[in-house]
Amino acid sequence: MSIPNESSDIVIQRVYDAPVSAVWDAWTDPAKVALWWGPRGFTLTHHSKDLRPGGHWRYTMHGPDGTDYPNVTTYHEVEVGARLVYDHGATDDTPPVFRVTATFAEVAGKTHLHLTMTLPTPDAAVQTRKFIKAAGGNATWDRLGEFLEEDATGRQVFVINREFAAPLETVFAMWTTPEHLARWLPPTGFRMEFIRADIRSGGESFYLMTNDATVTMYGRARYLDVTRPERVVYTQQFCDANENVSRHPMAPTWPETMHTTVTFAAEAPDRTRVTVRWDVVGEVTVDELATFVGGRTGMTGGWTGSFDKLEAVLAAAGLDLE
Repeated sequence: MSIPNESSDIVIQRVYDAPVSAVWDAWTDPAKVALWWGPRGFTLTHHSKDLRPGGHWRYTMHGPDGTDYPNVTTYHEVEVGARLVYDHGATDDTPPVFRVTATFAEVAGKTHLHLTMTLPTPDAAVQTRKFIKAAGGNATWDRLGEFLEEDATGRQVFVINREFAAPLETVFAMWTTPEHLARWLPPTGFRMEFIRADIRSGGESFYLMTNDATVTMYGRARYLDVTRPERVVYTQQFCDANENVSRHPMAPTWPETMHTTVTFAAEAPDRTRVTVRWDVVGEVTVDELATFVGGRTGMTGGWTGSFDKLEAVLAAAGLDLE
């Protein structure tokens, strides 16, 4: 949930399908945190860590363009498995950017993470939100989910979250009503047309996406679970115009079948968090799995573009979403 702009706080909430002990270790074990910390495309070099009040964590983030970002974290509170309070964004020569309070609570075997970033002023919070979004910083928490899955099961998955300023039922309708879905789901520069659509448990859809110039793609979705207003689960394949299974026209080693799980959670009466998870299902080659794993940055960009369009559609005045 995000705090209104007059607040100096930025609040992030996530639920991870892992016990608190696993999430805590992922945050505090230098070898593990280096595998997920930061936006997509960034890597981390750990220098030293003293996890206690008054202790420091020193590390350097490496951007995809080769830029290095040294960091010195100062811990103020450390309650093992429950709470961390620390200053973030400092270097040896510059002060911290904000203070972080992270709490970890286990509910039915899952971890509820509540993260508050406190800035000096509301304006600073506004500017930091913009910076985090532009830098792809929100993907850090998606990467944590992916790491936890791989660490526990060995499976490679893709995760992306987005919060929308709209009620739960409204956002759910945007995923399950074909005319609404076609308005925002296709990649930027493409339009989507449903040839047929039956978005319900056991239903199927067949559609095309085209840029009306050089590329026309067909796809088929089979809906395994549509539970209003909590989740939509489906498999997806590329097809030709006759519905024969084919491959991605621009990525021949993309896996044949993807399994998509979309979950919806109300974080306030007028705010909804959407979590999308992609799994590869069926037989998959080494090259196909490598294409999937290596494509996460592109997937984030693609979904972000679609989510931006969904955000604009939801904000459109007078839109009937019933």
